[in-house]
Amino acid sequence: MQFTRAPGLPDVVLIDPRVHEDARGFFLETYHEERFRAAGIAAPFLQDNHARSRAGVLRGLHYQHPNAQGKLVRVVDGEVFDVAVDVRAGSPTFGRWFGARLSAANRRMLWVPPGFAHGYAVLSETADVLYKCTDLYHPEHEHVLLWCDPAIGIDWPIEREPALSDKDAAGLTLAELERAAALPRFSP
Repeated sequence: MQFTRAPGLPDVVLIDPRVHEDARGFFLETYHEERFRAAGIAAPFLQDNHARSRAGVLRGLHYQHPNAQGKLVRVVDGEVFDVAVDVRAGSPTFGRWFGARLSAANRRMLWVPPGFAHGYAVLSETADVLYKCTDLYHPEHEHVLLWCDPAIGIDWPIEREPALSDKDAAGLTLAELERAAALPRFSP
């Protein structure tokens, strides 16, 4: 596996697995504790999720506080633009974002550490996204960062207004979340 730190956000890691492919198909490891630990990702995974979405859907940007979740995200069918935003108050990279195309074809994964908001836009007809989480889902601690917060300026590769859930459409800006004391604290 190749682990690449995101430019400007070294806590976020893009992972390219080694793929063994032949006429029969392919094989790859999606998680190997020792390799991940050696790359600085030493988190236990407590929950696995699978989401299917159609073209034009944008999910996120979600995070939990407290009970922050780290997420190891991959796509097994289709393609998404996957985004992580540092929402840790006091972090030197607070408010910065990183985005990458994850697809069944490129087999890339993205490590979104605890304290980061996460979301994605579906770029294909449909997309199946799987992600491992380092903490259980606690709906009472979930927060939504507005996907189009101009202070963050995510450059989503979409051509029209996305299809959003009511919860995501009502997301708050980073400044509103900060005023509401709904952000995790950065601890070096």
